[in-house]
Amino acid sequence: VQVLFHFCSILPLPVSAEFSTCSLPLDLLSFVLERDPSKLVPGVHMKQAGGVRGIHFSSPDTALSFPSSQILVNCDLFPKEFSIVLTLKVTDGAPKGNEYVFSLMGNGEHGRLILGLKFSGKRLHFLYKGHGGVVEHWVFRGTQLADSQWHTLVLAVGSHHFLSPLTLLYLNIQGSRFHIGSRGLWKGLFSGLLRQLVLVPGSDATHQICPSSDPQLAALSVPPLFLDLPATGADDRHVNTYETEARVSVGLEKSCSEQLQGQLWFNPLKKGLYLCDGTVWITVLEDRKRLDYVLEHQVLTTSSETHDIELFQVPGMGLMAAMAHRSTSGSAVYLWTKTGFQLYQNISTNGALAWRHFSMGNKIYLVVSNSGGDRRFNKESEADFSVIYKWSKRRKRFVQFQTLQTHCARDWEAFNIDEHTYLAVANHRQGDKNHTIDSVIYRWNRLSKSFEVHQMLQTSGAYDWEFFTVGPYYFLVVANAFDGVTTSLDSVIYVWVNGNFQVFQKIKTFCATDWEMFQIDSRVFLVVANGHRLHGNGPSQYTINSTIYELDMSAQLFVRFQDIVTYSAVDWEFFSLGQEHFLVVANSFNGESYSLNSILYRWQGYEGFVPVHWLPTIGCSDWEFFSAKGESYLIYSSAKAPLSKVFMLKTY
Repeated sequence: VQVLFHFCSILPLPVSAEFSTCSLPLDLLSFVLERDPSKLVPGVHMKQAGGVRGIHFSSPDTALSFPSSQILVNCDLFPKEFSIVLTLKVTDGAPKGNEYVFSLMGNGEHGRLILGLKFSGKRLHFLYKGHGGVVEHWVFRGTQLADSQWHTLVLAVGSHHFLSPLTLLYLNIQGSRFHIGSRGLWKGLFSGLLRQLVLVPGSDATHQICPSSDPQLAALSVPPLFLDLPATGADDRHVNTYETEARVSVGLEKSCSEQLQGQLWFNPLKKGLYLCDGTVWITVLEDRKRLDYVLEHQVLTTSSETHDIELFQVPGMGLMAAMAHRSTSGSAVYLWTKTGFQLYQNISTNGALAWRHFSMGNKIYLVVSNSGGDRRFNKESEADFSVIYKWSKRRKRFVQFQTLQTHCARDWEAFNIDEHTYLAVANHRQGDKNHTIDSVIYRWNRLSKSFEVHQMLQTSGAYDWEFFTVGPYYFLVVANAFDGVTTSLDSVIYVWVNGNFQVFQKIKTFCATDWEMFQIDSRVFLVVANGHRLHGNGPSQYTINSTIYELDMSAQLFVRFQDIVTYSAVDWEFFSLGQEHFLVVANSFNGESYSLNSILYRWQGYEGFVPVHWLPTIGCSDWEFFSAKGESYLIYSSAKAPLSKVFMLKTY
């Protein structure tokens, strides 16, 4: 067994034709932490030491355990060669007893250990089931880890290393379970901080990830909730003191800011405990809410019809909404106040269709999809120019940052992979007839400080991109709407492999206008908004099914779960209130009228989603859910009237 400490990023292994997880990096920590991104799983607390986040284990909760078959799909035997990448911090006063960083336990209530990493006597031990079922130990005596410092290390197992008989022994893992931070018992609970835990089957990660400019915190795959910290000085990283426990403040109202990051707040009215992440309050514990009724809260008169609303937080300012106005005279940014949304800034746009916000470090950006054929930059070109704006802390305004050539851009998506920031644009058409064109993925270049073309993907009347992750895998799905002849097209799900997106699955859609990914417990869903059926010069059919698909882990495909009748649907929005889950659809046109009910659906388990509220809308183009000062709201935009409406969701 070989252990190394200094390394940098790793590239994923190629995906086989069967897309087998037996040969891909598996982020074990993210797998348990991201089941519900809105709150921490039971049994852990997030702590910060030296300006760096990790989790501390308070109990061996079942939420920190899962069957090995959920990530090692179709793998009955543990890989013969593998690497384990981890980042941790152990205090000087670490106990001398056994503490497990992770374990893989056999079947049954009293299952035996198959594989694991533990601390004992301040030394790291690698354990595995050897010949005859005897647990073998490898002790790394030269590694000084219990020093209150962060350490990143790789344990590589393979026949090309100096090894024990482990390389000759296949470990049967049928019915086994992973336990993170323990072996499933209170005794042996890991007392340090854990930041990264990745299993890389079939590969020695060390040769692909050395060297590193920051060896103590080198990242292969770190859970996203650990990354949103302000920059700290280099010396801050070496602070030897463990972070003190956060104090709890009590009151009915409290703002969250960078100064309060890590602060806990208890709201006695809502019976909820919340953690400040520097921008917004994250729910830690909350009394169960149930939706009672929906009230109209605000009618917002806008300067033009609106195609899209983007909600985001700006530190020191609060909740903002960027609205993509149809008018060529410009769009607007609104600020949430005690009385509702108020106009904050006008921004020059040209037939705006969508906004997307994103951040890099502590800088905040907005990118707009312009479709009005702006000729200021090139009068001979049929192209449009979409624009990235940057938030100016000094001026407290968004200012123009970069322009990108697009073709009737319908949507932008922003995402991060391996600490790189990407933007994907959905180019709808070039000119009036050419719909089958390239949509573009841009990557941020740290040297030129600009976005540059990274990959081009052919799309047909692209309307929307949706980025999402499942465990350690990154996906991007496009809504293809029209190829110039028909709306009956394949929309495509892509998966990230070796630095680019490759086709994962194609799904038949009908003028697909939106994809929404959501999770309920450990189940993963995708819902598509189908706009209408059209072929050639035939009539359009606007009353059609939109479909929810569920990820079948064993088949490694999204399969049809539920059809819902919609009326030229253009958007889905998923949200949760307490333990209840909801979908709301933007119905825009039924073939005769734009004045329709958009419908709110509640999750009913085996029944799927059932309608519970009918909300009157006019040419509804977008729904967004948000919370403010303990209340929950929905806002919709109209593409046919100069107004948007805010609804308050009353719970009991």
